[in-house]
Amino acid sequence: MSIGEFRNDKARERFHTVYGRLLDRLWPAVDAFDLPTSFGITRVHRAGPPCSDPVVLLSGANGNSLMWHRYIEPIARHHTVIAVDTVGEPGASIQSAPLTGAEDGARWLEEVLAGLEATTAHLVGCSYGGWLALGHHVHHPGRTAALTLVEPAGFADPGRRFYAWLIAGGLAGMAPRALRPRLSRWVGNSAILETGLMELGRTSIGFRRALPPARVFSDEELRRVRVPSLFLLGEQSSLHDACQVAERVGALMPTAEVEVVPGASHALPTDDPELVAARILRHAAE
Repeated sequence: MSIGEFRNDKARERFHTVYGRLLDRLWPAVDAFDLPTSFGITRVHRAGPPCSDPVVLLSGANGNSLMWHRYIEPIARHHTVIAVDTVGEPGASIQSAPLTGAEDGARWLEEVLAGLEATTAHLVGCSYGGWLALGHHVHHPGRTAALTLVEPAGFADPGRRFYAWLIAGGLAGMAPRALRPRLSRWVGNSAILETGLMELGRTSIGFRRALPPARVFSDEELRRVRVPSLFLLGEQSSLHDACQVAERVGALMPTAEVEVVPGASHALPTDDPELVAARILRHAAE
C-alpha cells in the first residue's frame, strides 16, 4: 500500500498556504509541534492548562486538526486539549510508511500518545477519527480514560447513500456563498457553511490519500471495550442507521452511553457544535 502525499510541490504549497492562514485566523494561540512515529512525522496542536489526561481530538477522513476550530477554546478552558493531524490525511503530518489496517492505525496512535507522555487520555474522534480512537482502545487499551465518538465509522460499510451525500456536499460547497445556506439544508450537510474549511478542502484535491478503509468492528471487539464511552449519532446520518448502531452498542458495550441527536446528519460537529462541545466536556469530567 502506498503513502498519502501531495501530487507535486505546487499542490503542497497551495494547501499549506491556506492551512497556515486558517490556523492563524480561526484558532487561539496553540503550541504546535511534531512527534516521530513509525509511520511518519505527526503534527499536533496543544492548548489549555497542563493536566495528566488530555483530551485528544481526531478528525474525520480527508480532514485535519482545523475541523475542531470551534472546540479548542471551550475545551481548553478546562483541560489540556491536543488536536492531531492524522498521518496519511491532508494536513501538516508527513507519512513515511503505509498503514495497512486497523492494527497499524492503533499502533500509530499509541506511538503519538506515548510521545505526548500521556499515561491516560480522553480520546475524541469524529467519523474515521472515531474508528481510529475505538480501534486504538481495542488493540492498546491501557491509555484510554474514556472515549467520545462522534458519528464514528466502523459500524456499517459506506453505501451509495453516503457517497451521494459526500458528492452532493462537495458540489454544494463550490456554489456561491450566498446560495450555500439553502443548499446546506437541501443536501443535509452543514459543513459546507464552513467557508474556510471548504477552501482548504478544495486545495486538498491535490493530495493522494492512502489509508485503510474503516472496517466494521466485530461483536467480540466491542465486548472488549470496558472504558466509559459516549456515542453521539446523527438521527439523519447517511453513514449508518443511528438506531441500529445504538441498539448494537447497547447490547455489546455495557459501559457505553448513546445519544441520537434529532435532525442531525453525519456532519454533527457542524450541525450542533455547542451540544457536541458540552457533551465532550461532560464526559471528560465524569
